[in-house]
Amino acid sequence: MEESFNRVLNRIDRNILRHLQANGRLTNAELAKATNISPATCHRRTQALTEAGHLSKVMGHVNPASVDLGTLVMVGVILDRSTPQSFAEFEQAVDGMKELLDCHLVAGDFDYLLKIRVRDMISFNTLHTRMLIALPGVRQIRTFFVLKEIKENAPLAF
Repeated sequence: MEESFNRVLNRIDRNILRHLQANGRLTNAELAKATNISPATCHRRTQALTEAGHLSKVMGHVNPASVDLGTLVMVGVILDRSTPQSFAEFEQAVDGMKELLDCHLVAGDFDYLLKIRVRDMISFNTLHTRMLIALPGVRQIRTFFVLKEIKENAPLAF
């Protein structure tokens, strides 16, 4: 009988997600042992969690400095219009930017907050000149260079 994961996650499901969030490289056998369930049950539940959308992906975290992308920049963007069309045009335009890590539509002083990784300030200046100010509908951009990363990509607390 197939379990339904449309319901609230139970203790075992949450335990599986917590362990995978902490270490996505765990084998099924290691994960089963850590969560005190059989490997077959663990595999079945992990598959069900993935299919239900609770587990979207498991990936390694690359040290940005080791690949010469040590400069983190946060950018606040204000569009000249707040219409569904202007939002859609902006979102489509930023989708292909390889330097863009995150893009969030937000409430408050900005329409969007962007998280960008580049080599250095010169690289960001080039990106700013060639791409950011040319994005459709952009009225204003405010740039914040991150001086120190205190906490990044912390595990979800659930």
